[in-house]
Amino acid sequence: MNTTATAPAADPALLDIDEEVREALHEGRPVVALESSAIPHGLPYPANLDLALDIDAQVRSAGAVPARVAVLDGRIRVGMTKEQLELFASSPDVPKVSTRDLSLTLTRGGLGATTVSSSLVAAELAGIPVFAVAGIGGVHRDAPYSFDISADLVQFTRSRVAVVCAGAKSMLHPAWTLEWLETAGIPVIGYRCDDFPAYLSVSSGVRNPHRLDDLREIAAVVLNHWRTGTATSALVTHPIREADGIPSADIEAALEDATARAKAAGVTGPAITPYILKAIAQATQGRTADANRSVLLSTAALAGEFATQFSLELAKRAGARA
Repeated sequence: MNTTATAPAADPALLDIDEEVREALHEGRPVVALESSAIPHGLPYPANLDLALDIDAQVRSAGAVPARVAVLDGRIRVGMTKEQLELFASSPDVPKVSTRDLSLTLTRGGLGATTVSSSLVAAELAGIPVFAVAGIGGVHRDAPYSFDISADLVQFTRSRVAVVCAGAKSMLHPAWTLEWLETAGIPVIGYRCDDFPAYLSVSSGVRNPHRLDDLREIAAVVLNHWRTGTATSALVTHPIREADGIPSADIEAALEDATARAKAAGVTGPAITPYILKAIAQATQGRTADANRSVLLSTAALAGEFATQFSLELAKRAGARA
């Protein structure tokens, strides 16, 4: 007897799509998906709300519609109103929701702040091909012992979404992260940059596998990647502005000290990343806060530009087929 079950298709009925986002998608206008976990788990209120609104404004300034993802009352919200953003910003106890936690949060109801991985699930379900985040998750430096690899990487193997980012978060191992992405067949393209960025620093010291200097060409590459039948994401990387970045040597010194203190304190699992980020902020005299704001805004603006070029490339191909 064959006991193999076919996985059911994703259910769009789980989505609650904002009217502006829905109209933009219907009309083929550019849309950029965004995560929500940084709102309740980032800056204190109301600075976190102001930053979220500024990020949305950067997407709009590039001609695209922002579609921030969250879980609200047992449904996946795609495109948050100002009132919903304020609710998340003023509620510090909103749990982070990754792909592992998504079904549980939807079943229990209430609020959930989506991470990169769960936001990608929602973006693809809604039909949004572009997602923006400052720093992706990746392979942790103690992975040979902890097996700590971000769920972001696994989700990249499942979601046909172009991810615009400033590389991997600073505490991760850039070479191992790129090796993982290569093994999974996920294209990594540096936009006007030779080196893989390091989130708060311009360079990780490791080369991007590819460099292209034209967003329309990158859009064509992403579309051709999917035309082959490959069901993975593609990464478009671009660094923080050099004037706003923190030298990688400063980050490395702070990271080494913070990692040693975390190990001594027994900090592990999901608690390790916020612990180390806080320690790095203290070691760099708060420079990370300004750098983080800069890279969040610049990545959102670039994603808006890329989504615009992606929409133009889609329209061009549709016209050629007509």
